[in-house]
Amino acid sequence: MRVVLAEDSVLLREGLVRLLDRADMQVVSAVGDAEQLLRAVEELMPDVVVTDVRMPPDHTDEGLRAALVIRRQWPTMGVLVLSQYVEERYATDLLSGETSGVGYLLKDRVADVTEFLDGLRRVAGGGTVLDPEVVAQLLLRHRSDPLDRLTPREMDVLGLMAEGRSNAGIAAALVVSESAVAKHINNIFAKLDLATADNDHRRVLAVLRFLKV
Repeated sequence: MRVVLAEDSVLLREGLVRLLDRADMQVVSAVGDAEQLLRAVEELMPDVVVTDVRMPPDHTDEGLRAALVIRRQWPTMGVLVLSQYVEERYATDLLSGETSGVGYLLKDRVADVTEFLDGLRRVAGGGTVLDPEVVAQLLLRHRSDPLDRLTPREMDVLGLMAEGRSNAGIAAALVVSESAVAKHINNIFAKLDLATADNDHRRVLAVLRFLKV
């Protein structure tokens, strides 16, 4: 897997380079600002991009804006955005269009190496990865009819679905059977008037569209 990395903190950038190298991922370019990021992507055409939201010169949303450009120009390229805090507007901007191959994680998630690497691989493979804290805030903001129709357990399942978990992953997280998870998911789709689909990624899209992300 070929990766372009954009992070203005030298320590974090070098740490991520070493982490990805140990995971047999090739960091073809590691840069410190959005302008360099766009040049590297155009020149090297990586499988996936990892970028901070806030980078020079203004340290506002340069990385996020670069990620949106990449999504428009190279829609099949995976993009994983890292943020210091839950910044709902940035998550909404990133997820407002096609969400295949998109991820939004808090930087704290990097500390869980296995989870971070798994998320990066899922994004590179066309999946969707959302930080649980982001999912929780989006669900809270949009909790109104017909979400109010859902039971607390169905809300738990919906949140895990929005994180991109499979039925097996949801079952493990909630300590229930996969058949119970399937029943909850069927109830969720029925209550939200959403068409069911076997594909996990399409489930996430349905959830995100309902949340108007």
